[in-house]
Amino acid sequence: MSGHELGGAGRPAAFFDLDRTLISVNSAKRYIQNERKQGRVTTRQMFLSAFYLMLYHFSLADIKEAYRRAAMSFRGKDHAELTASTLTWFLEEIAETIQPGGESALQEHKAQGHPCVLLTGSTSYLAKIVTDHWELDDWLATQFVVDDDGKMTGEIDGPICYSDGKVVLATEWAKQNGVDLKQSYFYTDSFSDLPMLEVVGFPRIVNPDPRLRRMANRRGWPILDWQEVESQEATS
Repeated sequence: MSGHELGGAGRPAAFFDLDRTLISVNSAKRYIQNERKQGRVTTRQMFLSAFYLMLYHFSLADIKEAYRRAAMSFRGKDHAELTASTLTWFLEEIAETIQPGGESALQEHKAQGHPCVLLTGSTSYLAKIVTDHWELDDWLATQFVVDDDGKMTGEIDGPICYSDGKVVLATEWAKQNGVDLKQSYFYTDSFSDLPMLEVVGFPRIVNPDPRLRRMANRRGWPILDWQEVESQEATS
């Protein structure tokens, strides 16, 4: 099955990117800074990570290599401990960064009975916490292999949730959950999400990067400022 084939007829859903969309910050950058503060990464690792984040933001990075490096950095870590530390970090640094318009859009879609799904390039650890905290229905993210002893192997499990990979994961999820992507919404700030924007019926552009803003203007896609909640009509 091609990653660009759409799910069959069914109900609408609303898919949300995380960084600089549902939340106002880049969670990966915040996480790296926290790890450095805790003494768990070196200055060199921090600057290398920052460099990859810059390339990622402008859709210039070798994403498979970036994710491979990220996965290897978790090798040997305990799954339960990482889950707990991610939750602590989220509550301290991320929970208050939800954008007003994002919170409003979630409530509007829930009121209409649309499943709300986090579709993010962040780790599965953060994705699950975000989904539970803001009461979304499900999450799709890059997942890592955990061995029988509960230790991370440094390998990636399944597709990377980035660009075309988001389409692959969302299409499979839609088929399993009776959702029609042609009736669905996707909110994002990033040009790298163009493949997913092209398969949903209702692309929604949130405080976009320059390339996505130009694309949205050319195609007539709605551009939302989620810092101004009163002006938003999520499903208009």
